[in-house]
Amino acid sequence: MSGSVVFNTSMNFMVQGGDPTGTGRGGASIYGEKFEDEIRPELKHTGAGILSMANSGPNTNGTPTPWLDGKHTIFGRVSHGINVLKRMGLVDCDSDDRPKDTLKIISAQAF
Repeated sequence: MSGSVVFNTSMNFMVQGGDPTGTGRGGASIYGEKFEDEIRPELKHTGAGILSMANSGPNTNGTPTPWLDGKHTIFGRVSHGINVLKRMGLVDCDSDDRPKDTLKIISAQAF
């Protein structure tokens, strides 16, 4: 995630990044091109800062929303900088929801 470009923002919904190509079209992860879902029922999309994988259907993970529960693998939560994340969702975007100015995740760490 460190060094990745934010390629999609949706006000009050999501900020998407982490795609090694910076386009949203995906690329191989450390697990390969795609990997199986790792759904844990106790983990829920309960508000800002939940980190989960985008996918195009079951077992196609590539890189307050209850409709995402059980569908997208949750792998973390933003612990510091939530205000920065929220501001990212307010930037001007083009018609494809791509930020007009480049947004980049400079540093991300696992705790």
